[in-house]
Amino acid sequence: MVSSRQGNVVLEEFRQVPVAKRDVEIVERKGLGHPDYIIDAICELASVKLSRHYLERFGKILHHNLDKGLLVGGRAAPRFGGGELLESIQIIVAGRATTSVERGGMREEVPVGELILEAGREFIRNKFRFLDPDRHIVFDYKVKPGSADLVSVVEAEEEVPLANDTSFGVGFAPFSPLERLVYEVEATINSPQFKSRVKESGEDCKVMGLRTNNTVRLTVANGIVSHLTYDLDHYISVKEEIADAVRDLAAKITPEYEVKVDVNTADRIFPGQPDRSTVYLTVTGTSAEHGDDGNTGRGNRASGLITPFRYMSMEATAGKNPVSHVGKLYNVLAFRMAGRIYNSTDAFEEVYVKVLSQIGRRIDQPLSVTVSYIPARQIRSGDVQEARSIVDEELSRITELTRLILEGRVRLF
Repeated sequence: MVSSRQGNVVLEEFRQVPVAKRDVEIVERKGLGHPDYIIDAICELASVKLSRHYLERFGKILHHNLDKGLLVGGRAAPRFGGGELLESIQIIVAGRATTSVERGGMREEVPVGELILEAGREFIRNKFRFLDPDRHIVFDYKVKPGSADLVSVVEAEEEVPLANDTSFGVGFAPFSPLERLVYEVEATINSPQFKSRVKESGEDCKVMGLRTNNTVRLTVANGIVSHLTYDLDHYISVKEEIADAVRDLAAKITPEYEVKVDVNTADRIFPGQPDRSTVYLTVTGTSAEHGDDGNTGRGNRASGLITPFRYMSMEATAGKNPVSHVGKLYNVLAFRMAGRIYNSTDAFEEVYVKVLSQIGRRIDQPLSVTVSYIPARQIRSGDVQEARSIVDEELSRITELTRLILEGRVRLF
């Protein structure tokens, strides 16, 4: 079926078993302190700060994409009751940006590097208790001006911005019970309330959920803070506290499932032999200090999860400009469309939205929008019309996403 609005909106029945009713489902979330999350967050905050500077100084957001970040892990020597960082973590933000603007015959330099460094230090300082941005991290940036053709597209004086890439965004609704559980487990472990109660729990928390029929296996990796953990028995008790909290949460969110929880399964514990045991201790609360590195766009998708049983875009949403980069906007848009369509009626069990751009085309006129649905009942013409109306309305309001992104009111990773 084709929409009368633009002739490029297709609604189709998706002949598939809903995710929550399949025999097997896998869901992952990389949490706040994971190296991939850290670099995503810093690239995004750098883009927000740069966007605000452009708005304040020049009245509009100029061309930039700071979506090629790299976190190079350091070296650390954690030990029960102490530990130290031996080699600093390196964080590098790379991309393209408008670095100077000519106004009134004068050229004004844009403090791109200063804003990027400020973003990195601010994120670390605000989100971590034991990771010091001045002592533990070396920040750097590699940013150059964009090519003339892309800059002209982004900064074209048009009523509606033009897409600066040919790309697609994907969204779905609703979350399955396992998806909700995995997302909330990480949010709970990294909540201020949990950290005040289990202060030894570090910010680096990754959650992997496997559901086989009605049995769920949650694997939680949480970097335990070494100077707060005095011996092996203490470490074991912290793991038990984390597991108990996850089981309690699962009983509330997914009472229909039997949930098993494993914490830090790479540990090799020999009771009474702490010198022989190897456990997941960190000096700073993140594996970035020694165990892992990070790349922008390698972690969570725009759902906040990694969902191999769903359609996903491989675009990095973090750091892309919030005005015309469809790799960011269309992923946010697709989730908004899918959520509204699902919630507007009881007709659909699952909804998937795929939005395709074409470089140089107005962002409110995508090349294609596909709404795939699994029906929950007999689909009526009114259901289809409502879905199309939502697509049209969201496209007509797409420029509002820029403000929502700058205000941190949409989920990006």
